[in-house]
Amino acid sequence: MTDYIGYEALTQAAMRGVVRETLRQTAANGAAPGEHHFYITFRTKAPGVKMADHLIERFPDEMTIVIQHQFWDLEVHDSHFELILKFSGVPQHLSIPYAAMTRFVDPAVNFGLSFEKEMTKGEPEIIAPASEIPAEAVEPTTPAAKASGDDSGSTVVSIDAFRRK
Repeated sequence: MTDYIGYEALTQAAMRGVVRETLRQTAANGAAPGEHHFYITFRTKAPGVKMADHLIERFPDEMTIVIQHQFWDLEVHDSHFELILKFSGVPQHLSIPYAAMTRFVDPAVNFGLSFEKEMTKGEPEIIAPASEIPAEAVEPTTPAAKASGDDSGSTVVSIDAFRRK
């Protein structure tokens, strides 16, 4: 059956809206509230990503950044966010379109989103209130947070590695 409504694109856009609003709240506070912190994985060569060439060489496919204590100048825009992070002690400016994200995880509350496909310019950018979006828990594929699990195409994955003991 043909999906004339485009539920997949609508869902992906809504989930990116959750990340956008989370980052807006963080930027307004100047820090992530409470114990919240975020792992954001993105494609380093996706259209619109702006970062130093040496970082792209070091991370040619994907990169995971952590937004917790040491980040500066977080700016949240409708289509992307920008911030400064230190790499080997050197501040680096990053500009990351939401469409480049592949994962978002807040291990403080066992919350995660996985983005199935890259949004293209022809797809709608629809933002829904977070209360209307069903959250899917996923885990990042970073060494700091990696847990066992199969990658058989399922989008819901246990994140037991983040649970407080």
